[in-house]
Amino acid sequence: MSKEKENTSVRKAKTPKQKVLRVCLYVSIILVSLIILYPYLVMFTTALKSRAEIYATSGTVFPVTWLWNNFVDIWSKAPLLRYFANSIIVAGGSTLIAILCGVPAAYALARMKFKGQRFFLGLVIVSQMFSPVVLLIGIYRVMSTLGLTDSLLGLIFINAAFNQAFAIWLLRGTFVSISPDMEQASRIDGCNKIQALIKVLIPMAAPGIVTTLIFIFINAWNEYTIALTLISTDTRKPLTVGITIFNGYNMIEWQYLFAASLFATIPVIILFMCIEKHLVSGLASGGVKG
Repeated sequence: MSKEKENTSVRKAKTPKQKVLRVCLYVSIILVSLIILYPYLVMFTTALKSRAEIYATSGTVFPVTWLWNNFVDIWSKAPLLRYFANSIIVAGGSTLIAILCGVPAAYALARMKFKGQRFFLGLVIVSQMFSPVVLLIGIYRVMSTLGLTDSLLGLIFINAAFNQAFAIWLLRGTFVSISPDMEQASRIDGCNKIQALIKVLIPMAAPGIVTTLIFIFINAWNEYTIALTLISTDTRKPLTVGITIFNGYNMIEWQYLFAASLFATIPVIILFMCIEKHLVSGLASGGVKG
């Protein structure tokens, strides 16, 4: 008991320098948070303005008249529910395919040794350096040959392919951080490699899988260039492309565009809040050097 009291008194006794450093840390965190959140504040206040006020030369950040109806009017001016559904299908399908393919590939790279393994890992990283814009013509020709242009299935396959390398690399670090003894123990109990992967390793790798999942979902949800190129039918457009309907020939209806953009962030925020507790541990396990 005396040792516990001594430890408690040591924790409570902070030098003035430590207090100043702590205050500086909190102030810096608040400032960085304000800088990050400021664009969203501008989007929110702009979404509540009238068109005349937005294009006025002497405008202010906050609207003179708060038009809350702008958040209601956008649903009648554009088929946003259809765009939301398309984005959820594309992002969800891409994430599912990338995870289903990435888990066994990452497990093989973490546990199995073969010639050219380091070279293959290098190729995985190099594949992330190619921007979709560079490959846009080739992607369109391949999708056209397969008959997948102007289809959500084509977008699902492309987004899954572009996020596959990231999924493999992050999940490999997760499996490397898991001790091989756990797998060997399951083998002694009668499990084969596939059963050990499903029943033992995947539950232990859940934080890394969840982290990979949220990053892939966000990347697929925010994808714009390929969807703009491949999708021509209005009812098949994802949300990132669909909200450009508020870009007119003469002017942009910023109040509706920003209102729709704020709604577009809600699914990602909800997903992040649901699995936020797994994020830190997943990033830590994915960063293990193997």
